[in-house]
Amino acid sequence: MNLFVIADAITWSALLLSLIAAAVLSILAARQPRRGFVWFATGSLGIAMLAAATTHGEAPIGLAPLVVVLGLATAVFGGSAAAGTALDLAMGSAVSPGLHGGIIVTDRRVDADAAAGARPVERRREVLRGGLTIGVLERIASAGAIIAGFPEALAIVVAIKGVGRFTELEAPEARERFIIGTFASLIWACAAALVVHLAIR
Repeated sequence: MNLFVIADAITWSALLLSLIAAAVLSILAARQPRRGFVWFATGSLGIAMLAAATTHGEAPIGLAPLVVVLGLATAVFGGSAAAGTALDLAMGSAVSPGLHGGIIVTDRRVDADAAAGARPVERRREVLRGGLTIGVLERIASAGAIIAGFPEALAIVVAIKGVGRFTELEAPEARERFIIGTFASLIWACAAALVVHLAIR
């Protein structure tokens, strides 16, 4: 048997096994947030990326759809866990969670009717609501764009998200959470999509 055929079979086996592990661990991490799942999923995704970068020629018959499904599952589910882990590492429990998936921030404003020198009135409100759902849509769009060979669409995704959240980013906690969560989510989704793109190119 040709040595290149054997090497290609080993590469594709490593790619599939590591991508399956990354997808399963990503789903587990999304359902039961534990850092261990995220770290092992990251390692599996790294192995998959190395294997995908060394594949030669076209994917064996029937494997391309499986690689796409596994890559999308890893991108969508793992991105949520990666963003959560990045936020925990960066911010800890510095913010209070809201009832609708956002965070609670405190606005300090002086009433227009109050006299000069009056104490500011504190008002608590929830910002960045629906972040989990927006994150899923963002990762589907980002991963789909890279797999389809249209990475320029990432700029559109980031612009839409930024414009949609613009009015909520007054509080420093909201800005920091928005930037860290978005970057972690997008980097994860792009990495998973890159594995697919390299494997089925």
